[in-house]
Amino acid sequence: MVLRWYGLMIALGFLAALQCAIRLARRLDLDVDCLVNLALICFIAGVIGARIYYVALSIDSYIANPLAALEIWKGGLSIHGGIIGGIIAGVAFLKREKKPVLPYADIIAATIPLAQAIGRWGNFFNSEAFGRPVQADFPLKLAIAPQYRPASYQAESYFHPTFLYESIWNLALFAILYRLSSSKLKKKPGVIFCLYLIGYSLGRVLIEPLRVDTVRYFMTVPVPVLVSAITVGAALALMLHFIYGREPKA
Repeated sequence: MVLRWYGLMIALGFLAALQCAIRLARRLDLDVDCLVNLALICFIAGVIGARIYYVALSIDSYIANPLAALEIWKGGLSIHGGIIGGIIAGVAFLKREKKPVLPYADIIAATIPLAQAIGRWGNFFNSEAFGRPVQADFPLKLAIAPQYRPASYQAESYFHPTFLYESIWNLALFAILYRLSSSKLKKKPGVIFCLYLIGYSLGRVLIEPLRVDTVRYFMTVPVPVLVSAITVGAALALMLHFIYGREPKA
């Protein structure tokens, strides 16, 4: 049996985040069964959305072999697509169940960085999502086998472990948001969700320019950086509305 490291790390990340989410739900007196169902739906929709988004941005790589788009175990997921897919499915589910959207969104947002931090290690096992070359004496160098290096970097041996940078960033974000979720911010539903979008997106803005696998640019700006920057602005405006505006109904 071939061990699919990418899928394994995603599954482990999901389970770890779910356990933390259940603890938060109990602490905040929310329906645990609803949360578990919500998490499963968001997970499935998130994976589908992440794959669709990734394939859409890398469509040239799949024209010759369209079935390769289904080979999700080989890696190739875009977190932005996952967030979009999860939000759409999650809101639809909560509306159907007549549950308040924002409190549950806060719990998912507070714990999803843990899932992302663990899931990023799938990139390590697949030798992907690494950054530009570094010198042999660089403290966090990552050795990449020749078959996984881009053609323009075949002469290089060591690269930025950008997957590790993002994993550490997400772990720190999780620690902050999880702690804040039990604070007075629970009286402002939606703020934790916005803080997650801002925090994660800022990490992408900082780390993405180091990567060598970006396949799409808008002008000279990598598409993930552009999307992240737009997300920061939108989430900041939404957060200010939740804090200072009228009380949210959702």
